[in-house]
Amino acid sequence: MTRLTSYIVGFVFSIVLTFVPVSVLWMHEAADHQYPSHGVMFGTFVLAALLQLIVQLYFFLHLGEERKPRYNLQALAFALIIVVILVGGTLWIMQELKVRGHSEHQPFINGVVTPQNSND
Repeated sequence: MTRLTSYIVGFVFSIVLTFVPVSVLWMHEAADHQYPSHGVMFGTFVLAALLQLIVQLYFFLHLGEERKPRYNLQALAFALIIVVILVGGTLWIMQELKVRGHSEHQPFINGVVTPQNSND
């Protein structure tokens, strides 16, 4: 496959993989948020994003065409590890803030600091 053909095929796949989640969202809006369910929508979005990642890596970055040594693949693996750590850490922090924000010991009520014990 020539480079131009690879770019054209990758572009078509990218357009299709972008349109699929948008059309699922439009169906969801048209059905008054009944069909498809939020779980199906989430799964469709994640699957389309992963397929989009594979298309980008294969057709545009030509990741499968390199010979030894595989420096590009090693750099990609390192970048993915960093992204997983950043996203996972962010979600973990946000979850902890959500859990701790709904505790019984809230020092703020309607924006005013309230006493927490008798000598405050």
